Amino acid sequence: MNTQVQERPSEKAGQTLKVIDVDTHWTEPADLWTSRAPAKWKDRVPRMIPDADGVPTWTIDGDISLGLSSASSVVHETGRKAIGYEFTKWNVDDVHPGCSQAGPRIEVMDRQGIWAQILYPNVLGFGGQGRMRRDGENAVPTIDADLRLMATQIYNDAGAEMQESTGGRLLPQALLPWWDIKEAVKEAERCVDMGMTGININSDPHLNGMTDLSDDYWSPLWELCSDKGLPVNFHIGSSDSSNSWFGKSPWPSFDAGQKLAMGSAMMFIANSQVIGNIIISGLLERFPKLKFVSVESGVGWLPFLLEALEYQIAESGAGIDGRYSMTPLEYFRRNIFACFWFEHEDFAYVARKLGIDNVMFESDFPHPTCLYPDPLESAHRSLAGFSDEEKAKVLSANAARCYNLDLS
Repeated sequence: MNTQVQERPSEKAGQTLKVIDVDTHWTEPADLWTSRAPAKWKDRVPRMIPDADGVPTWTIDGDISLGLSSASSVVHETGRKAIGYEFTKWNVDDVHPGCSQAGPRIEVMDRQGIWAQILYPNVLGFGGQGRMRRDGENAVPTIDADLRLMATQIYNDAGAEMQESTGGRLLPQALLPWWDIKEAVKEAERCVDMGMTGININSDPHLNGMTDLSDDYWSPLWELCSDKGLPVNFHIGSSDSSNSWFGKSPWPSFDAGQKLAMGSAMMFIANSQVIGNIIISGLLERFPKLKFVSVESGVGWLPFLLEALEYQIAESGAGIDGRYSMTPLEYFRRNIFACFWFEHEDFAYVARKLGIDNVMFESDFPHPTCLYPDPLESAHRSLAGFSDEEKAKVLSANAARCYNLDLS
């Protein structure tokens, strides 16, 4: 099997830096859960079994589909990148081993000039929402809490193992049992003890019969994250609602390619709800040390959002009682990070408007739209005209500060 990474010659921006790619994905191995679960759980934890058409599909609790049958990778085992929907027919054996295995992933990173990667899940949902499946409008979860917790903990154990085995170069972010605040805090503490560097959480728990993230119910988690300096990641599609933007945004008459393009673009914008609600809620007044990250959403829309929030707060009287001590832009610069990958034309203006200290680089490997095979060629174009100090912040230092990484 040829697993060579296809590369084109290019000047790699920041080649002397320890470049940190803050958004990549892990194609979970088929036995990730079954190989680690106690015997009584092996038939209930996530596993791949053939569906009615014989297609290997991720299921939980026996035969409840998690809605994923492909490897979620556009990087073929030969190293070429798929275009369009071809990748949806690929399973784990069809894609590059670096999508799921630590050793081959490090080889890809070394060729690309990447020192470390932040990793996000696929199977359980970007915010872990995939374990809260419901029957239609029924408020009762179809998957019991003990099983959901077991799936969460096994995923985090596997992530911590990967981080340790690679000397901290691969950094999976922890999933939390967000449906139970006591268990969420306990699991976050456990993951910190294992050395994990950040958490993922459902951005819209209020749509699952819970309170929204500004409620005091969540304060124990925010206190822990503040005390530990633990960043809270909101990857696009981190709730059932935000994930639905992909399928519901395109017009029905579009062909598959048009739907993929439109759905992908709208997924970025869905994170504007998350960032806007965080700022409007007053959460950053109560917890001034919290760190939030808007992941895989780009940066170009953020200056408009922040200016719109400032205008609408003034127009609506929402801040007339003095509940906000800062402008939305000031809150953003103090508490929030954002990531870019494909933006070039106006990137310099946007990055400086938001604050150079708040912008980080990502590639989205190996998902659709990822920068492959040469992510730093794209970064070099985006950062043209930036000073060496600015480049170092965007490519390395900002991520190190956000995720508490040692660059020495």
